[in-house]
Amino acid sequence: MPIRSVLIVDDSKTEIMFLTDMLKKAGFSVSSAENADDAHKRLEASKPDLILMDVVMPGQNGFQLTRAINRDPRYADVPIIMCTSKNQETDRVWGMRQGARDYITKPVDQAELMAKIKALG
Repeated sequence: MPIRSVLIVDDSKTEIMFLTDMLKKAGFSVSSAENADDAHKRLEASKPDLILMDVVMPGQNGFQLTRAINRDPRYADVPIIMCTSKNQETDRVWGMRQGARDYITKPVDQAELMAKIKALG
């Protein structure tokens, strides 16, 4: 299934604007959420083809939210790419264990992100 719509979950408005701009220029339709509650509302409103998930957020963090989404049969098939400043190998491994399909560190390299999205699509 080709990836056309992306949900960005990140508590940084700057990061959301940066990623939204990059993805829209590449032809994707983009929505965003600033926390887990917002993300759940966005998912119920419209199921995306891909989720870019920050880790460090107020309330439920990205690892917990990734696990919750993967356990929900309605969204278990939506791939999640962790997109975070946490660059330790242990963080990457933990993210993948929660159900993420890939892991990319900030600052996001556009070519690397596009390659990861293409590999999923």
